[in-house]
Amino acid sequence: MILMENVSKWYGSFQVLNGCTTSVSKGEVVVVCGPSGSGKSTLIKTVNGLETIQEGKITVEETIVSNRKTNLNQLRSRIGMVFQNFELFPHMSVLENVKLGQMKVLGRADSESENKAKLLLDRVGLADHAAKFPSQLSGGQQQRVAIARGLAMDPIAMLFDEPTSALDPEMINDVLDVMVELANDGMTMMVVTHEMGFAKKVADRVVFMDEGKIIEDATKDDFFGSPRSDRAQQFLSKILSY
Repeated sequence: MILMENVSKWYGSFQVLNGCTTSVSKGEVVVVCGPSGSGKSTLIKTVNGLETIQEGKITVEETIVSNRKTNLNQLRSRIGMVFQNFELFPHMSVLENVKLGQMKVLGRADSESENKAKLLLDRVGLADHAAKFPSQLSGGQQQRVAIARGLAMDPIAMLFDEPTSALDPEMINDVLDVMVELANDGMTMMVVTHEMGFAKKVADRVVFMDEGKIIEDATKDDFFGSPRSDRAQQFLSKILSY
């Protein structure tokens, strides 16, 4: 479903992505991990054109993302994106946040959008909070609203950019539980995260990055059981030591 071929990107003279090649098949869960500054978030944002690339090719189904003729807004409506910091509209209720994209982008009627929003809020455990504003919710609850908003667009895939990094520890599991459920339901997912427990539980593959390069692209059993590179071994020894 998602194919990245020799993708490279620079910020000025600094190369943030260096010849990255990987893929995500339909129904597959791919976790992207690595040290801070390794290019993980940049990589995932190139999938829907939020970050442009200077070299290489990215294809989502039959659509070439970097083609100037590609309608990026249309592409993004088919790929759900969940950010670190929720990005909810503060002046809208939870229900209105989940309805908005359906009505503006997909052209759904108000009643259809509302029914869909209510079903999804119930799915993420927030049906009783539909009338509240984002500021009245905890960080974990806001992130679950963001997931519901992404799902409301009936996406072919979901991208998650460190969805738990801004949360208090006790709120993380509520968000991860929703993501595990999505994975178990067969949602195609690409997830940037440091949550190795999540990766061990639901990932089909793990992509490990360092200094803008994909160092390893392996099944989760191979990655956690016998990482090939010294850099991945060093990373895992630190992150799994406690």
